[in-house]
Amino acid sequence: MALHKGPQKHQEQVLSVNPFFGEANPVGGMTEAPPTHRLPDAPIPPATAYQLVHDELMLDGNSRLNLATFVTTWMEPQAGALMAECRDKNMIDKDEYPRTAELERRCVAMLADLWNAPVPSAAVGCSTTGSSEACMLAGMALKRRWAQRNADRYPGARPNLVMGVNVQVCWEKFCNFWEVEARLVPMEGERFHLDPQAAAELCDENTIGVVGILGSTFDGSYEPIAELCAALDALQERTGLDIPVHVDGASGAMVAPFLDEDLVWDFRLPRVASINTSGHKYGLVYPGVGWALWRDAEALPEELVFRVNYLGGDMPTFALNFSRPGAQVVAQYYNFLRLGREGYRAVQQSTRDVARSLADRIEGLGDFRLLTRGDQLPVFAFTTAEHVTAYDVFDVSRRIRESGWLVPAYTFPANRQDLSVLRIVCRNGFSHDLADLFLADLTRLLPELRRQPHPLTRDKEAATSFHH
Repeated sequence: MALHKGPQKHQEQVLSVNPFFGEANPVGGMTEAPPTHRLPDAPIPPATAYQLVHDELMLDGNSRLNLATFVTTWMEPQAGALMAECRDKNMIDKDEYPRTAELERRCVAMLADLWNAPVPSAAVGCSTTGSSEACMLAGMALKRRWAQRNADRYPGARPNLVMGVNVQVCWEKFCNFWEVEARLVPMEGERFHLDPQAAAELCDENTIGVVGILGSTFDGSYEPIAELCAALDALQERTGLDIPVHVDGASGAMVAPFLDEDLVWDFRLPRVASINTSGHKYGLVYPGVGWALWRDAEALPEELVFRVNYLGGDMPTFALNFSRPGAQVVAQYYNFLRLGREGYRAVQQSTRDVARSLADRIEGLGDFRLLTRGDQLPVFAFTTAEHVTAYDVFDVSRRIRESGWLVPAYTFPANRQDLSVLRIVCRNGFSHDLADLFLADLTRLLPELRRQPHPLTRDKEAATSFHH
């Protein structure tokens, strides 16, 4: 989470209260203007408190028009009702809420089957607050397995984790928090994600694992997981090093099983030890819920698992958080039950169709060059064409926001810092009709942008939208 500092003179700031907020007496709600950065001295009526918070939140962007986020922004009313009914349930209290715990167990079993675990009943997994926590857990398991195999050298030897420079920031956090060296494969040319051979060359006896991304947040492309495993197989044949793979399927693990059934990326590859996904992305659940699964109990060291009493029995748990709501897990089970394989396939195909169609039409405007086309994740990245010199992607991002659309503009990492792009994430709820409206707004901007003398964004770091 971002770190914030309060204002130096917070006691001088107060919120303005409309006289009509008083329920019976219009001036009743104005007896005290509550401060903004310290607790008020006395209560205020609930309607007043609600209206104050509601009015301030009106200045937030419309989440449905946010084309930067991967996170679900629309669910069916029935799912929302279930979440409301479960918002007071603590997921960790499995003895008090045994049916919620059972729905979590069923979701893990369904994912193990979906991801082709050799023996689905032998796979182990858990829900998390999102993919960031799931990645932390997977990284912890990789490090502990490596430490067990190298007990004679650890903690003297420093472990490392190999991944592409395009990984989500949670992997940088993991390496920082758990004192693991991050070995990053840079981008090269038109390759915007990890190269399998380059990854294998960075591995040594201190490598705890290699992370493959399905797919990249930078451009929506899948990393070649099967080729990565083949490169590590060849490495083992040459050196004897047995390096496991973790698949960060935050988005793609809930897309590929339905739309790319012939793509081999999951537990069908013996080297894949664990997989994570975000239930609140293409799992179609409001934030925040994620899932982490391991191929079998051997892939998850027993000493990382805690045991809690569950209805007089034994319930193993593995999480960084303790208390957290059960509503999102219930909503995930609702979606699995509601949609099934065919339903998920229809939803994800519709989203991909929107992405591909919009990408093609943006390319047809003539001012932009596509990097990806939305044919893997329903996500595509594009930049300005070579002949466009009057404006850049940061100008487009700033101006399209005037119409309510949030489209991130950002610069790629090493070795493609020269490349700045826009990226559009298509989610369930972003329909062909909304895509038409977006394209109309973008088309309407172009004549003004073309008349600029030069790109107008001075501080590109300040203009860059958060792109993960």
